[in-house]
Amino acid sequence: MTNPIVDPLVENPTPGVDLESGGPVLLDASPSGVAFVTINRPAKKNAFNAETINALREAFETLHGADHVRVVFLRGAGGTFCAGADLEWMRDAVEWSESDNRTDAMELALMLKALRDVPALTCAIVEGAAMGGGAGLVAACDMAVAVDGAKFAFSEVRLGLIPATIAPYVIEAVGPRTARRLFTSANVFDAEAARDFGLVDAVLPEASSIQGFVDQLSSLTSACAPGAVGDAKRLVNDIAGKPLDHDLMHETARCIARARVSDEGQEGVRAFLERRKPSWFV
Repeated sequence: MTNPIVDPLVENPTPGVDLESGGPVLLDASPSGVAFVTINRPAKKNAFNAETINALREAFETLHGADHVRVVFLRGAGGTFCAGADLEWMRDAVEWSESDNRTDAMELALMLKALRDVPALTCAIVEGAAMGGGAGLVAACDMAVAVDGAKFAFSEVRLGLIPATIAPYVIEAVGPRTARRLFTSANVFDAEAARDFGLVDAVLPEASSIQGFVDQLSSLTSACAPGAVGDAKRLVNDIAGKPLDHDLMHETARCIARARVSDEGQEGVRAFLERRKPSWFV
C-alpha cells in the first residue's frame, strides 16, 4: 500500500490542506507546530476499515516523534467526522473466526492507544456524525468540540455487538453510569447532549466557526513548553485513580523536582523572571 501519511515535519504553510489526495488518512503540520490528521474517505462518510485504522495508527505514531508539534486536530473530510465501521469491512468480518476477529480488534485498540499517547494536545473537531468507533476516537482525544447539528451514537448493541475497544476512553470521558446508558440504549444524541455528558467540551454554532477555534487553541498552545505538555499528560495518566497517600505525594514531588531542573523548566522560569518570552514561544 502506498504510504498515505505526509511527514509532519514538512513545512506546510496551510495546515489541513489535502497534501496527498487519495489516501485514507492525511497528516500535515505547519512550521508553528499545528498538525491536522484528516480521515479522508468522504464517499464512505469516513468509516473505518483495516486500511484506515492502520493509516491512523501510523499517523499518530509519527506524531510521537514530532517534537515541534504543539496541537493536533483530528477531523473528517467532507463534513462528516466518522460514521463508524465500513459496511464492506463488517461484511468480511462475519466470516472470520474468533481468533481473526480478536486480531482485527486489537489493531483498533492499538490505534486508539497510539492516539492517546501523542505527546501534544489532541483535539477532535466533529462535524456531521461520530458513530460507534468514530465517537470512540472523540473520547480518546484530550479534548473535543462539535459543530451544532452533529450526531453521536454507540449503536453496537443494535447489531448484537459491544463497544469494547473504545470503552476505556468513553468511560473515562463520560463516567460509568452515562456510559452504561449510552452503550445499552444505542440512543442517538446531539452535540449539546455530548457536551453535557462530557464527550465534547464545547459546541460551535456553525462550521464557519471552526477556523476561529483552531486559531485560538493554536495560539494558546504556542506559549506552552512542548515537553512539559507531554509530561503533564503522562502525569494525569499516571496518577488518575491512585489513592492520595504518602507514595503519591512522593511521586508528584519527584515529578515537579525533575521539571524544575529540566532545560524547559530552567528556561521557562528564567524567562518569566527576566520578563521575556521563553525560547519555545512561537
